[in-house]
Amino acid sequence: MAYSDFTVNDLKEKFNVEFKGQQLFSDVQALEPTDWLTTSLEIAQGSGFSTEKSRSERLVTPILLELSNRNRHSFSIFSGANMDVSEELGLKGECDFILSFSRLQDFVMSPVFCITEAKKLDIEKGTIQSAAQLIGAKMMNEMDGKPVETLYGCSTTGVEWRFLKYADNQIIVDEVRYNIEGKLPRILGILQYIIKESKKQFPELVAVA
Repeated sequence: MAYSDFTVNDLKEKFNVEFKGQQLFSDVQALEPTDWLTTSLEIAQGSGFSTEKSRSERLVTPILLELSNRNRHSFSIFSGANMDVSEELGLKGECDFILSFSRLQDFVMSPVFCITEAKKLDIEKGTIQSAAQLIGAKMMNEMDGKPVETLYGCSTTGVEWRFLKYADNQIIVDEVRYNIEGKLPRILGILQYIIKESKKQFPELVAVA
């Protein structure tokens, strides 16, 4: 079993997590995109994309790079990296994007604080896979002595985005979905909020960005 093989029932039974729906980011301030990001996404959508990989590269990567630049590259972005935590528990496999405060970019290291899973069409499947990856990330952080109380994730088709929060053994799935056509500032604002809130768990990193 790997992250992509889990079902909701698997996660509930195996890790005793509870799933809840909630509106997570109603008070988060929108963040206007730069001209570079707007142009990049317009070009990407005009070029088209036929696979999950092309969607990741052309739609998701520019958004994450925008956030990285705004935050003075204070976190690492791992693309298509494996996060093999426990083969016995099935917490292994590839993650589309992993965000970590580790400055070492050769391989995935804690503290991981956000995971993004890009799917061609099935955002629900991506949500379950992202939830499994968050469980793996929590375990990896704890094994490395860098526990993170609250982790965030999102499942996206590149166009549509759905966010998750993992805390107190609850996977909270945002009831609101965001489309980059009209809601890009909200998506950027939420991602910036995730970075800001995650840094609070590591005060020594606040001064970096």
